[in-house]
Amino acid sequence: MSNKPARTLTFKCTKCAKSVQVFLQKVSACSHIQPYQGICSCGEIRRYATGDKDVVESFVATGEIGHHH
Repeated sequence: MSNKPARTLTFKCTKCAKSVQVFLQKVSACSHIQPYQGICSCGEIRRYATGDKDVVESFVATGEIGHHH
């Protein structure tokens, strides 16, 4: 079994309730977060991430990863 994160995930849009697919974003060697981002057909941006709680909250709120190295 692989420990690699999924490349895509699907969520319901909070604005229109349609399915929106988010894609794993390429990041540096930082292993603290696996960020996902996608855009719904209605134009709503959807962000999701797994990893360090503080880094995840920052990414979901701003779309940027604040490295703390």
